[in-house]
Amino acid sequence: MENYYSLLGIEDNASSHDIKRAFREKAKRIHPDIAGNNASGAMRKLLTAYEVLSDDGRRYEYDRAYRRFVKAGGFDYRTFLRENPDDPASQAKLVFFELLHLEEEKALAIWRARGGLDFPMQEYLEREDWMDCTYILAEELEKRECYYEAFTLFAGLIREERRQPYFRHFSLELENSLKELVRLRLKAAVDSETYLECLETLLELGFPSKDEARWMRSMAETLMCMGRRKGAEAVFREALKRDPALPNVVRLRRKLNV
Repeated sequence: MENYYSLLGIEDNASSHDIKRAFREKAKRIHPDIAGNNASGAMRKLLTAYEVLSDDGRRYEYDRAYRRFVKAGGFDYRTFLRENPDDPASQAKLVFFELLHLEEEKALAIWRARGGLDFPMQEYLEREDWMDCTYILAEELEKRECYYEAFTLFAGLIREERRQPYFRHFSLELENSLKELVRLRLKAAVDSETYLECLETLLELGFPSKDEARWMRSMAETLMCMGRRKGAEAVFREALKRDPALPNVVRLRRKLNV
């Protein structure tokens, strides 16, 4: 069955040099500028495979997770899972299986059919598999501009990572993914009330004071736009307590007389 190594045409013990060389050779052949727009999907999968296998930590985690789901002795694990559509455990495992095999659309369709954010996959997967699966799922949702769903999954992972570390050295990458999502995309994708709820979630996760101050500034600005002046003033004062040097607040200070 297709996997990251077969996509690149290399063995699973390939060196970093081999991985880079294989990616460049394949990319030259299937790049949309050469092969046309029909090759864009193949190029995206190739790039995903390269990004994972060229990073030692991510490669290790991928290898560990993939070995749990490969065919063995002629047994078709995917078919077995598909034949149990009413079993939530089988469907949770199928979501993860499809993600590991770069069948993102199929994985998302299964996940949504089971309720999306309301599908408690953590109840049906081992903790490590659930966290790996959720991380990949969140990344795919963000690529498809499903920013609120991606935010919810990223935030849930960080909360769990705070409780009991698993990603460890990857936790910074996870946190940065969430921060960038909030900074660049989330606000325009949700209504004001939902945006405020998301910012409140961030404040519960235990980020540094300067991060919290920026999010509280955004909360104050949003509350002002909603006509909730008293709430905006209270939040803004708390933001300044966390970071007295908080930037980009001149206009907000004037509006609130703070």
